Amino acid sequence: MAGHSQFKNIMHRKGKQDAMRSKLFAKLAREITVAAKSGTPDPDMNPRLRLAVQEARAENMPKDNIERAIKKAQGGDLANYEAVRYEGYAPGGVAVIIEALTDNRNRTGGVVRSVFTKYNGNLGATGAVSHMFNHVGEITYKAAAGSAETVLEAAIDAGADDVVSDANGHVIACGFETLGTVAAELEKKLGQAQSVKAIWKPNLTTPVEEDNAQSIMKLLAALEDDDDVQNVFANFEISDDVMKKLTAA
Repeated sequence: MAGHSQFKNIMHRKGKQDAMRSKLFAKLAREITVAAKSGTPDPDMNPRLRLAVQEARAENMPKDNIERAIKKAQGGDLANYEAVRYEGYAPGGVAVIIEALTDNRNRTGGVVRSVFTKYNGNLGATGAVSHMFNHVGEITYKAAAGSAETVLEAAIDAGADDVVSDANGHVIACGFETLGTVAAELEKKLGQAQSVKAIWKPNLTTPVEEDNAQSIMKLLAALEDDDDVQNVFANFEISDDVMKKLTAA
């Protein structure tokens, strides 16, 4: 299991669900507002906004929240947010990519740097680790969406690149540029997705020993907790034995 998915699984088991969902909705709303401000407020005419709305719907964000976030973009007092990517290394040489939306680059950069320092990591320059990842689209469905054959056929028709199905569900991969259109086509045949995301997928993973695993998890959790940080990705690989110890701790 790749690091990003492992991290999410552990956080979901250990975190307070209501607080996590509230923070997630706030971050999704910010992306919707920024996307709506960057172009037209019509998702059909604005690919970035369409993708943001699809992701919010997949996370069961209420329709009213989505509409409020879009309308907020029409207000004149909205801060000017910019997308910033940070890259660095966690303990054990694990590569980390952080995506942020910020109205103060110095503030956000200072927070990210302090988190890396606190947990014995190193913040690098943009491009330092991104060559270890592919920027792709990922759409997930629960197992109940259909059989492996049904989902594969729908994914091929929608223009996806790959499908992995198991007892837990279906993970569909596609190009970053085609994520919005592929997700829309899949929704017509399979219904609403469990998640629709643009991710940084590791093409090179780093095994993690138990002595570094806790520090890595704390570093990633601290980054995720910052209001300006939208997404965090890492390329670590944890064995089943270490995974069990982390989730039991």
